[in-house]
Amino acid sequence: MKHSDLKAKALSNPEVKAAYDEMAPEFALLRQMLKARQKAGLSQADVAERMGTKPPAVTRLESSLGNGKHSPSLATLQKYAHAVGYELQVKLVRP
Repeated sequence: MKHSDLKAKALSNPEVKAAYDEMAPEFALLRQMLKARQKAGLSQADVAERMGTKPPAVTRLESSLGNGKHSPSLATLQKYAHAVGYELQVKLVRP
């Protein structure tokens, strides 16, 4: 079974769909972070060095946004953004 088929099947369950939709902001941020790191041509180890941390911490940071088990602090996200050559912006918007 292809990933797209599995995803469609899972999202046909209303409870799964609600949980998935609730995580949309985290998924969007993760895509932006990975794209920024890739665009900068950096590995997780490179980002870790620039952040003053160890590579497993960057791995945990990136994976935490995809699994919803941890909410990184704004300070950590800001360090990551600077490490990949970006600026973190946070704003409130009406749904």
